[in-house]
Amino acid sequence: MRKVLFIFGELNDFDIDWMIATGRKEQVPSGGVLIQEGKPVNALYIVLDGAFKVTVAKLKNAEIARLGAGEIVGEMSFVEARPPSATVTATESSVLLSIPRTKLAAKLKQDTDFAARFYRALAVFLSNRLRKTVSQLGYGKARPEDDEEGAPDELDTNVLDNVHLAGARFDRMVKRVMGS
Repeated sequence: MRKVLFIFGELNDFDIDWMIATGRKEQVPSGGVLIQEGKPVNALYIVLDGAFKVTVAKLKNAEIARLGAGEIVGEMSFVEARPPSATVTATESSVLLSIPRTKLAAKLKQDTDFAARFYRALAVFLSNRLRKTVSQLGYGKARPEDDEEGAPDELDTNVLDNVHLAGARFDRMVKRVMGS
């Protein structure tokens, strides 16, 4: 659920309400492909329930990640408008909030405050992902704090300040979209 903590911690309640009102609930059966490597993505997805695996053809379709509730999918293709570099497949029946690319792009163009919050949230998340990847690959000089269990995976203190808000916002989204 880390991605939603980064993103929803930076956005405000009005932003989340807009996402809920604009998006649509989508169900993906087990084995269903949400995103196909090399094919354009027309939405940003928020996983509300279920699980997905991420595979890459260049690695003989090896699984490189597992995604569950609270993950946001399709953000990289949204930001750089390039086709996805991986395939995302449901490993169980799953429910998402699908926000159409065209509507999100229009909102970002029209609402500069929302755009600033949205892009900052993505930047913070992607920076954290890059740090973790670099740490896992062993690049750079080892730092003493990286020897502590979980250190490369810890949340930044600025992100921690908003974790409770992000979690509450995600729970509210799930309840409203799922009808609970």
